[in-house]
Amino acid sequence: MAIAPTEALLSVEGVSRSFGGLQALRRVDCRVHEGEILGVMGPNGSGKTTLFNCIAGALRPDAGAITFAGVSIAGLPPHRILRRGVARTFQLVRPFLQMSALANVMVGQLYGCRPAPSLGAARRAAEEQLAFVGLEGKANVRAAHLTTIDRKRVELARCLAAGPRLLLLDELMAGLNPAEGDAAVDLLRRIRAAGVTVVFVEHRVKAILELADRVVVLHAGERIAEGSPAEVMRDPRVIEAYLGREAPHPAPPAGSP
Repeated sequence: MAIAPTEALLSVEGVSRSFGGLQALRRVDCRVHEGEILGVMGPNGSGKTTLFNCIAGALRPDAGAITFAGVSIAGLPPHRILRRGVARTFQLVRPFLQMSALANVMVGQLYGCRPAPSLGAARRAAEEQLAFVGLEGKANVRAAHLTTIDRKRVELARCLAAGPRLLLLDELMAGLNPAEGDAAVDLLRRIRAAGVTVVFVEHRVKAILELADRVVVLHAGERIAEGSPAEVMRDPRVIEAYLGREAPHPAPPAGSP
């Protein structure tokens, strides 16, 4: 899907964040346009989750600016950023374990961007979201009794129930087998088709190639590459960051000196 060069829905400019002597992010820039799927890649410890935490309000940046729909959100608490239209999932899934899948998703309806006017309305909308992610048969199962994969689906449904314009997904596909991964790719396409802009952190190269319009690559807290998936996969800096060595040089033509 080609993205028109319009004003960014989300703009991250010069964002830095440190933890004591560890510089987790260093002057990171990125932009996300409405209707886009942006992939975020990087080796473990490169700053991907820290970037999400700064955008979603779990962490306050040490420096830099974050704007969403033209309004600064840097340093706002998570509930206010959610109300503005930014929802996120977590690398370590966080459902309310003692609540049913349905009740978990109703939380998104009742406290999200467009709160439901009644419990009945919240329940009906939550049932629709559970069906959307493939959990219609498990609405009354407590989250504590769900598999990790189904807990991820519950968390995703809860985010969607909040009515976001922008969805941040932190390793949604981790632990999925190939068939489950293909189903997740299809689900993310349907989420975008429903009008939600998506930024996702992912280690599965296949998912990045199939889904992302653009890719941003972080390494040691810095942005080292940005472009189409094909461009990024060929970038020598990305190859070196992942393999720990320089990209191999092409062999000279046969018969050359």
